[in-house]
Amino acid sequence: MHPELFDESRLAAALAELPGWAPLPGGRAIGKTFRFADFNAAFGWMGRVALMAERLDHHPDWRNVYGRVEVVLTTHDAGGVTGRDIALARFMDEAAR
Repeated sequence: MHPELFDESRLAAALAELPGWAPLPGGRAIGKTFRFADFNAAFGWMGRVALMAERLDHHPDWRNVYGRVEVVLTTHDAGGVTGRDIALARFMDEAAR
């Protein structure tokens, strides 16, 4: 069974509670850029997120350049954003604090 795809209004409501996250063109993914003091801080955060992603069986598309990590979340099986993406986005925000 595939996770339930968020419609526009449900996605907007979820993103209203996730500062810095935004729908990407096409509305099938959300994205955010995280900034850290240096590479070690960014990579440490990525390690914490990777462990949670494994537990959730939901993995981000991301790119790391020194202290910056660009993240894209989508549920490929569902063809867009689902609760899995929102849960991982929340965890990422909490881990970045």
